[in-house]
Amino acid sequence: QTDLSIWKDMANGTNVKEFILLGFPGTWQFRVSFVVVFALMYTLTVIGNASIIALVWRSSNLHTPMYFFLCNLSFLEIWYTTGVVPKAIGVMLGTSQTISFSVCILQLFFLLSLGSTECFLLSVMAYDRYLAICYPLRYCSLMNSVLSVRLALSSWLGGFLAISLLAFLTSRLTFCGPDVINHFLCDIDSCLALSCSDTWPVELATFLISIIVVVASCVVTLVSYMYIISSILRIQSAHGRKKAFSTCSAHLSVVTIWYGSTIFLYVKPSAQNSLDLNKIVNTFNTVVTPLLNPFIYTLRNKEVKLALGRAFRKK
Repeated sequence: QTDLSIWKDMANGTNVKEFILLGFPGTWQFRVSFVVVFALMYTLTVIGNASIIALVWRSSNLHTPMYFFLCNLSFLEIWYTTGVVPKAIGVMLGTSQTISFSVCILQLFFLLSLGSTECFLLSVMAYDRYLAICYPLRYCSLMNSVLSVRLALSSWLGGFLAISLLAFLTSRLTFCGPDVINHFLCDIDSCLALSCSDTWPVELATFLISIIVVVASCVVTLVSYMYIISSILRIQSAHGRKKAFSTCSAHLSVVTIWYGSTIFLYVKPSAQNSLDLNKIVNTFNTVVTPLLNPFIYTLRNKEVKLALGRAFRKK
């Protein structure tokens, strides 16, 4: 009966029912220090991004397409880091180191879908800034509320649909052991490293989807900023150039941080050997970046600072 059960598990490709997440190995004090840092950053991320959403909602002068897209980005960042940090804290404390096969695939799908959505949203925001700076007189008619809602909705749908095939192919992989993932979350490279079946279809799908999602959206963003910079340089007054650049400098900072780490992680023809390096970059991508975004937009954006000051004065 035992042999028959094992044979059935092998036939179904689910011999390994759950995985053990290794997290950051080290002494208890070392892991507790990581827990404190992760918990603090998670709290600040949720508060910061939720504050941006509330501020835009309450300030009528911020009811523009740019801040509508920013609210979408903040909402996404809250869920993106929520899909990682609570489980990571449990892993580092040793209270929740195991993760079932189905939940692992679900986490992978959830995180990659949100990451793809962020790529699309950043490219949409770059296109919005291109219209605002290159066509200032026609901006309100070109980027109206209907178009902005459609672009945001397309970003969300496109992000989740793009990862559906990849998640399905990953769920069909066979895992015969070992069952230890050298990470604090389920990522595609760790799954490929543990699989005992042919991973070539998943690696090919990962590479092609990365090209479509990451590279294509990055190209749209870069082309938009090429036109933006060209238009800014043609402005005669120094004050006008500074004002035009200030409207897109915060978004440009976020784009640089996000695409730098994302391209390193996913745009490659095969899984990288250094899972430890992937773990460090993933920490930056899923924990640090969502924290930086609200501070970058707040500190680099004059309108947000003015709205924030008015909100505190009313309080």
